[in-house]
Amino acid sequence: MRRTDHPTVGEADSFPFVDDSLAANLPRIRSIGIVDVKFGRNVTVVQPVNLYGCEIGDDTFIGPFVEIQKRATIGKRCRIQSHAFICELVTIGDDCFISHGAMFINDLFTTGGPAGEPELWRSTRLGNHVSVGTNATILPVTICDQVVIGAGAVVIKDIVEPGIYAGNPARLLRRL
Repeated sequence: MRRTDHPTVGEADSFPFVDDSLAANLPRIRSIGIVDVKFGRNVTVVQPVNLYGCEIGDDTFIGPFVEIQKRATIGKRCRIQSHAFICELVTIGDDCFISHGAMFINDLFTTGGPAGEPELWRSTRLGNHVSVGTNATILPVTICDQVVIGAGAVVIKDIVEPGIYAGNPARLLRRL
């Protein structure tokens, strides 16, 4: 490494000739991992993941690059596919499928931007046998049992009737 190059993370300690002005610009590193998670029996987790303060039910699969935040609950026999984001205050029932890149949102930006106080966040509840398609976005809603949410759908209202829903905003396409 030449003196004019910027060090990569961890190199400042490895290269004593890196001056203090460059070392001061290194980011703080926060590790991802599994912290304070209550696991049921026979759970499979594919690393890397970021799971903290959540509860995962029996026989559930968690794919790589998934984040499940504190105070989220995942039911039994669920599959959470890669790159899904499940934020605080989300409860997912049993036998659910959350596809790649699905996003759950708990902040409606009621103050005009991100809510700094968790008291302004809202909860989301999925019933049993709910499938959420790739890249769907689920705002704070309640979804009943036996629902399919299509890929790319945006769910902005409660779903109270079993069926297949798609679009932005998500609409009932067919009853199940």
